[in-house]
Amino acid sequence: MSEPAANPAATSFPAPTISLPLGLEVLRTYSGVLVCLEIILGGLVWILVASSNVPVPLLQGWVMFVSITAFFLSSAYLTLLITGLADRINTDWNFLDVFYHFLALLFYFAAFVLEAATTAANGGAHIQLNGTETVLCITLPRGNVFTVLTDHQYSINVAATIFAFMVTLCYGCSLVMGFKRWRM
Repeated sequence: MSEPAANPAATSFPAPTISLPLGLEVLRTYSGVLVCLEIILGGLVWILVASSNVPVPLLQGWVMFVSITAFFLSSAYLTLLITGLADRINTDWNFLDVFYHFLALLFYFAAFVLEAATTAANGGAHIQLNGTETVLCITLPRGNVFTVLTDHQYSINVAATIFAFMVTLCYGCSLVMGFKRWRM
């Protein structure tokens, strides 16, 4: 007795569409290098904001959320490409690449703006240590938000702002390159 013929629609899946090479070859592409930069610089943003003791949690909480989430998602994406597992998951990877980098760019731009606002809202306030006394010197605030950062916290927040801008640029470049791959 012969077996019934299998329904071709039920047994075949479309091949995954991915135009990036898999394995370690992905690190030789501009997109692979940009993802590595996103991970490294995003990790620096995370470390710098955390090391400033998050003096303004209302603003910097979003920066921490975005930097940690993007760090882990970019790491997972790069891991899927390096291990070759992306070839086994049937989906349009080019579209997912564009979609992920668009959301990451949007969120990281907001995080960059909030980190810059936190740093700029210092308003010229600084804390002076005179022997055993602590003196707070405040100039006129320039806006509605006013923060008091120590010199150390201010320096760390300036560095975090610069790195957040660099990560935002990396996500923007990845978005443009991903869009070009998707439309080809």
